[in-house]
Amino acid sequence: MIKQDECIFCKIAKKEIPVEVIFETENFICFPDADPVVKGHSLIITKKHFMNIMELPSDLGKELINVIKKLGEIKLKECFSGFNLIMNNFPEAGQIVMHAHIHLLPRKKGDGVKVLG
Repeated sequence: MIKQDECIFCKIAKKEIPVEVIFETENFICFPDADPVVKGHSLIITKKHFMNIMELPSDLGKELINVIKKLGEIKLKECFSGFNLIMNNFPEAGQIVMHAHIHLLPRKKGDGVKVLG
């Protein structure tokens, strides 16, 4: 298990690793994914270290929903017509970075991307 002081997302949240910040709040930061699946693929991470949704305090839920809406609004203004949200929790579900994060995948009609629906 990676220690918090070695976590790449913790380093990004502390501004030790520079990223293009799209939007941030007191508890969350949004930035482009380093290995995007689609154009505009962005991440929403917690500024504090929580391994996954199971550790995320419920009282951050409202702020998280507002952050998702704001990032979605930004992406829709960039000429996308929809978006998917994906959150992998635990390695068996595909989580690679053990820090709570949500993938926002902007979508356009006919982009060929397949996500469960």
